[in-house]
Amino acid sequence: MKSLILPTLGICILDKISEESKQGRSLLKDKAYDVLKRQILDEEFPPGTFLSERKLAEMLGMSKTPVKAALERLEFEGFVAVSPQQCILVRDLSFETIADQYEIRSALETFVVSKLAERITVDQISQIRNCLKLQKENCESPTVREWIELDSAFHLLLAELIGNQSIHRVMLDLRDRMHRVISRVLRLHPLRAKESFLEHTEIAEAIFAGKSELAASLVAKHLQLGRDLVLAPKE
Repeated sequence: MKSLILPTLGICILDKISEESKQGRSLLKDKAYDVLKRQILDEEFPPGTFLSERKLAEMLGMSKTPVKAALERLEFEGFVAVSPQQCILVRDLSFETIADQYEIRSALETFVVSKLAERITVDQISQIRNCLKLQKENCESPTVREWIELDSAFHLLLAELIGNQSIHRVMLDLRDRMHRVISRVLRLHPLRAKESFLEHTEIAEAIFAGKSELAASLVAKHLQLGRDLVLAPKE
């Protein structure tokens, strides 16, 4: 019996070690991805910065393998460009990319607020008011990261409340892609945080009143203003 049990036990142990090793590598890849994306979004690595796998690995305290995997994911998402010579460049946002992102948001969010205005509940009104309260408390002099998180929270909450998971997933994906755009808006126009809060409040009040067309018009205007603040100087 022993001769039958021990080899099986040994295989199980090896399988467990192998699985733990895979999990460890996955955690390192995820950590490298999260840290590098945050540094790109916060422009600690500004557009045009050249990155080195070796230096990034040293900075993160890990081997180049998880760093390479993280960079491949960031390249797929459009944050970096990797040349055949393994030159890694932080990509800037093109005029077309920014315009496209605002166009997608406008199409989605006008639909979201229209639907929400038609069936808003008392509990949902309370959630939106709490979100606006946080914005009001922080709109005078927020850090760029604080305001981006507060701004995203408002728009994502509206999408979440209509219960359409597909729209919510798209909005989550757009959140990271819009991070640098909103950051640029705030750096160019520091008073935009307070203005944006007032526009959010108008949108919310239209939703609460069940005025779907007005809510859609207000959110379209809100997004157009943000778009113009970034793109108008180039147009």
